[in-house]
Amino acid sequence: MNSSYIPTAITPWADSAATPDRDAFHTAFIKNFIVVFLWFFINSVNGTLVMTFFKHRVFYENPRYMLFIHMVVNDILQLTLAVTLHVVSYIFRSINVSVCCFLLLMAQVSTMNTPLNLAAMAIERYVAICNPLRHSQICTVRRTHILIAVIWAAGLAPPASDLFILLAMQPIGFFHSSLLCYSLNIFRSPYLVYKKQASNSVYLSCVGLILIYTYIRVLFAAKAATTDEASAAKARNTILLHGVQFLMCMLSYVMPLLDVVLLGLFPAQRTVILFVNYLIAYVLPRFLSPIIYGVRDEKFRKHLKGYLFCKSTLLKVGPHTVHSLKIP
Repeated sequence: MNSSYIPTAITPWADSAATPDRDAFHTAFIKNFIVVFLWFFINSVNGTLVMTFFKHRVFYENPRYMLFIHMVVNDILQLTLAVTLHVVSYIFRSINVSVCCFLLLMAQVSTMNTPLNLAAMAIERYVAICNPLRHSQICTVRRTHILIAVIWAAGLAPPASDLFILLAMQPIGFFHSSLLCYSLNIFRSPYLVYKKQASNSVYLSCVGLILIYTYIRVLFAAKAATTDEASAAKARNTILLHGVQFLMCMLSYVMPLLDVVLLGLFPAQRTVILFVNYLIAYVLPRFLSPIIYGVRDEKFRKHLKGYLFCKSTLLKVGPHTVHSLKIP
């Protein structure tokens, strides 16, 4: 099967691979097998975290865990869209523009949600350490729900405005046609490219400043005599990990530029470079959340072990034995 590979199909900036290459059948099969396997493995791990959260009410009223599980669900959505766009680019030479617009819109929203959610988590830790007496008043469950809605609204605003501009610029027939699904094929106007660059620069700069500010304030709070040093140190390390994950999020914006550099140095390895960069920028970072937060957090790790233990016990005992145990 001759197939195309569009590694930057969900890149919020302009695509670096404007001209798709074709792979032999065995190469295309191996690449798609790797991508689908990683999708299944990572989403299975993340899905276990989601099930652990909903199985224990102790997490429902904690804004920290609410924001964490929101990021995990967003990671599941983002990875699913990234893999879908990858596989679709191999199976179909072209798809309906309306369907492609929807996939690109949701991919861009979920991509932007991650750094915004990291900023929200950093602010929550900052309030918990620097204003511990008011934390329960400021960080309520209701306000956390509102904050999650604001994150989605902020993430949706730039791509939705791009779509409205596209609707104004293109005839209706364009949305009934079929094209190869990647960003520059749909959003062709240079104005839209510059607009995306500007909006993403503003968003990411704000997130970076929030992470730096909260880290410095928590760092000072850790040295204050009135603050619990252990809690402050833990919050400082958590925000530092937010920064590491934020840098990983930046890969999806920097990778197109890196593609240009590497392809200029190694033009014969084009498809290999694009595929590896796709895995590094879009797939592997989705595995960071369970490692950084799910396994590292003592309370969540305790309930996660309990959930996995109960699940494995039920599998060993079997449904008939479980029912028999319930009979008086």
